Amino acid sequence: MDDDAPVAPYSWYALGVLVLVYLLNFIDRNILSILANDIKADLGLTDADLGFLYGTAFGVFYALFGIPLGRLADSWHRIRLMTMGLALWSAMTALSGFATNRLALSAARIGVGVGEASASPAAYSLISDWFPKKMRATALAIYSAGLYLGGGISLLIGGLIVENWNATYPQGGPFGLVGWQAAFLAVGIPGLLLAVWVFTLREPVRGAIEGRVQPPAPNPFRGFATELFAVIPPLTFLSAAQRGTRALLVNIAGAVVIGAIAIAMGEATDNYQQWIAVGIGYYAVFSWAHSLRHRDAPTFKLIWGSPAFLYTILGYGMVAFASYSVSFWAAPYAERVLGASKSVAGFWIGGGGALGGFLGVILGGRVSDWLRQRNPAGRILVILFGVLAPVIPLIIAFTTDNIPLYYFLNFILSLLGSSALGAAAATTQDLVLPRMRGTATATFFLSTTLVGLALGPYMAGQVSTLSGSLSTGILSMLIAAPIGSALLYMAYRTVPEAEATVVERARAAGEPA
Repeated sequence: MDDDAPVAPYSWYALGVLVLVYLLNFIDRNILSILANDIKADLGLTDADLGFLYGTAFGVFYALFGIPLGRLADSWHRIRLMTMGLALWSAMTALSGFATNRLALSAARIGVGVGEASASPAAYSLISDWFPKKMRATALAIYSAGLYLGGGISLLIGGLIVENWNATYPQGGPFGLVGWQAAFLAVGIPGLLLAVWVFTLREPVRGAIEGRVQPPAPNPFRGFATELFAVIPPLTFLSAAQRGTRALLVNIAGAVVIGAIAIAMGEATDNYQQWIAVGIGYYAVFSWAHSLRHRDAPTFKLIWGSPAFLYTILGYGMVAFASYSVSFWAAPYAERVLGASKSVAGFWIGGGGALGGFLGVILGGRVSDWLRQRNPAGRILVILFGVLAPVIPLIIAFTTDNIPLYYFLNFILSLLGSSALGAAAATTQDLVLPRMRGTATATFFLSTTLVGLALGPYMAGQVSTLSGSLSTGILSMLIAAPIGSALLYMAYRTVPEAEATVVERARAAGEPA
């Protein structure tokens, strides 16, 4: 397809449906924020527990299942995959409303993570086949706007549902459900209806838009099963054993080292559930990458063997580290520290966050496309902006006692932090071949989840628990700025050459001509 040809109207329609999916994705994921204080009181949790539920319990399994589901998105019908995932995470969100203890809620959050893991690998791949390269960052940014709209709407409707339900049923409503449980049901059930709509979308021809048509995989579920065995413990040991004694020994050694570090961190923080879950996640990624090197050398070469790719996703991981923390803790902070009501906090933080995130991700995507046309590494500058620009607003927001200023600065933080997503996502897609995009997306989300989501909200909660100050906990997220800046400086230097040599490096690793 000519890169200058207009985008088909159907592509814009399909993108609109995907935005709704991603919007609901983040409503279901983020509604825990506005419900956090009520859940903490009812279930007897700490801030560290809340960080675990929001970030780690969800994020680790989201990341792990994103790998085999990303591979399935590279080889199977992406529309069907997204439909099934949407139905699963919506059902698990609804089931969260029946949780009566931390274990039950953790299990439901894990289920939400598994279901949501299917969405973005399929969506990124679909969008890359619906839109030419010059429009890709913009299209991905529009899709990503669902993240911020959904996150904001979750606070708006969550606050209203809880306050009205509790006012109507002060002793508990039908089935003894209280407000926060009713909120989970209210946002989970509509996803089952949306899944029917998604199922009607047409599957595009893979790679046709770039003149690199990829034939359908003859055995798509074989690759999925291979990835599943490569990443989900203890199946990982069987996968390693099939590659020989040396591979098995390397896998066991990795498990022992990572396990020892996880236990040490659990002992140091007195929070074993957090670090065992994180340890499982990091071991699984190690196992998967080692397996991928043996099974698909070209994909390994363009992802794990590419410094430019790794610098980009880890640099953006620092944006996610701070952004996820602010996104989760902003509403509980307004209630607990500034004395705001749930509905008022939900309105201003949710509405401001949705507007700021929507504007930021769209403007950031457009600016990154504009810079990319003038500088091969131009998109990296937008990611760097997303790391550095929020620093001063973050400091002021979580030290002021002026509530209007706090709400305004949360809008600014959402605007600035969201600007980097489209640029980071488009860069990862440009650094691989079309058949590898689902796997590249899953790897990208490993960074946003295992670095950003699994560590950021928990770390803020842990520091809050230890210091007795939620403000101190959130401000500890500033450590992301210097680390992210160093990583993105290296990405800026390496991305142009890496993108220019994608085909050459893939063929050198064994990719057919």
